[in-house]
Amino acid sequence: MFQPVSFFIGLRYSRSRQRSGFISFITFFSIVGIVLGVASLITVVSVMDGLEGEQKRRTLGLVPHIIVAKKIQKPSQKKQTSLSDWQTLREQLLLHPKVKHVTPLLESEALIQSNSGELGFVLIQGVMPEFEQHNIVNNTMLAGRFNSLSQQPFSIVIGRALARQLNVGIGEKVRLTLPNKTVFTPMGRIPVQRTFTVSGVFSVGSEVDKAMVYIHSRDGAKLHRVKGDGVEKLRLYLDDAFSADQVVKTLKIDLNQYTLTTWSDSQGALFSAVRMEKNMMWLMLSLIIVVAAFNIVSALVMVVIEKQGEISILQTLGLDRSGVVKIFITQGLINGFWGVSLGTAIGSIITLNLNSIFMLLGVSLLGAGQSLPVELSANNVLNIVLSALAMSFVATLYPAYQASLTQPAEVLRNE
Repeated sequence: MFQPVSFFIGLRYSRSRQRSGFISFITFFSIVGIVLGVASLITVVSVMDGLEGEQKRRTLGLVPHIIVAKKIQKPSQKKQTSLSDWQTLREQLLLHPKVKHVTPLLESEALIQSNSGELGFVLIQGVMPEFEQHNIVNNTMLAGRFNSLSQQPFSIVIGRALARQLNVGIGEKVRLTLPNKTVFTPMGRIPVQRTFTVSGVFSVGSEVDKAMVYIHSRDGAKLHRVKGDGVEKLRLYLDDAFSADQVVKTLKIDLNQYTLTTWSDSQGALFSAVRMEKNMMWLMLSLIIVVAAFNIVSALVMVVIEKQGEISILQTLGLDRSGVVKIFITQGLINGFWGVSLGTAIGSIITLNLNSIFMLLGVSLLGAGQSLPVELSANNVLNIVLSALAMSFVATLYPAYQASLTQPAEVLRNE
């Protein structure tokens, strides 16, 4: 089969077993370094992508993508104005092609206390269960049902972590106290409070389990001493959460009397931190490949010194400088190719079987019964492979250039 002469010689040099033991040692460890770097990078980036995707699913499954509320007209007005026309507004918002769900909401902060005296600070979500069928909480119920909020007056659904903290279960009583709202009694001014019955326990697997409780908005209105169903806001869930800013721009044209806020206002910093952490991990693990590439430089420089005579003979036979450069680029790239190929195969196998490996080792990073989310992306693997090959190519340039500077007359004079 026809092969360019430079490629043929470079391939023979890379297969040669007559090189010195030290050069073979450095070449071997340069390939091993690339294998370890590529395999580690594929595994870690896949896990980081899986964790980021799981965080997005859980967070954006709970956090509304857009919140619509009435504008506060007076600077002294602290209480959010209720939405008396929320049904009409909801139907209007559902006409937008990117809006999938619109749910009414009453929201406030409160203290929660069990009969045994344990306390917690929570965010109350006053909802209407018939509109919350898509809610991730509705799909992660461990005990009871989410729609029990409609069936039983003054019932409450809490997270598993909060239930453990308060030491309560289904059917037991808890007391909600609004520290920012008080009423006059014969005993003086006291905070508004009400007893609720636990009718459901959920487990999303995040901080929400400890910090958020759900009640019916009707019961929330009575708790806040307001008339009607107590709806203060509308929550919008989109087909793509990352198009929230674009949707807000189109909605503001017709809803100038309302305030519209997106999930990025409250959660944007969190996702930016996760993205930064993933980028830093990518950078640190890439240094392994860079170090391995430097070993390629060292090995090729010594090969150039060792092959001075052969290079000179090839030049006298008519091989030009570019041909010499191609020989050593070929040799370095072959080493890089083997390292990248083995690293990609090993990294992919480890990534796809990571949870099984942890199970065999008896390791549980997220707690018993929880598997590590892993997302092996073809684009990420391709970027890692191309980056590693590019580093290997760059590592060959200096030794190849030095080889092309060989002076046949000076070398062969001493042969």
